[in-house]
Amino acid sequence: MTGSASAFSAEKVFCIGLSRTGTTSLEQALRDLGYRLGDQHQGELLLPQYAVRNFRPIVDFCLTADAFQDAPFSFPFTYLALDQSFPNAKFILSVRDDSDQWYRSLVRYHSNLFGGGRIPTKENLIGATYSYPGFVWESVKVLLNASEEDEDIYDKPRLVSYYDRHNVNVRDYFRSKSNLLEINVSDRDAYGKFCDFLGKKPIAKGFPWLNSSLPSSASDRED
Repeated sequence: MTGSASAFSAEKVFCIGLSRTGTTSLEQALRDLGYRLGDQHQGELLLPQYAVRNFRPIVDFCLTADAFQDAPFSFPFTYLALDQSFPNAKFILSVRDDSDQWYRSLVRYHSNLFGGGRIPTKENLIGATYSYPGFVWESVKVLLNASEEDEDIYDKPRLVSYYDRHNVNVRDYFRSKSNLLEINVSDRDAYGKFCDFLGKKPIAKGFPWLNSSLPSSASDRED
């Protein structure tokens, strides 16, 4: 592992909520407060290391910036290695109003991105070129334990279980610690809690609304 002891003791901020829980808004809010954000594409390239639970390259990547979100930081159990490697790190678990709202947002977003407006098929995911060819399908296999025989990738019970299990595991791990903030970016007081948690003075009235697919209400925001 590279890096000096002081680099590992520096404060880091890790957004560990799943995709479609306001992570893009969190990313922009962190940038606006002066944090250097990790390169998301470089983070996605670490999927093969995550798949075999080799967290060393992921921890080393965290020396390149101040704050990180999305893959592989939102993947289950990455936060364990990060919390043990960076003793002064802060973690933000972003959530939706409920798992059903998250499921609708995920399916709508993937339908627009990979399925031409329809729920993507396995073939759509295999052929997707997002990040790099093969990334989307490999992510599905790693995170959802999907196989080549799986046809209903967007089975609601499986995805809802994935969302709920991740949040429960995060809460359980941090239950006696003080370095986790759970937040719903659509809540009226969310931005103030976010700034208080980071020890920063608010510079806006709320989170920026980004990565939207024209939600019907603020509570159904898409990022």
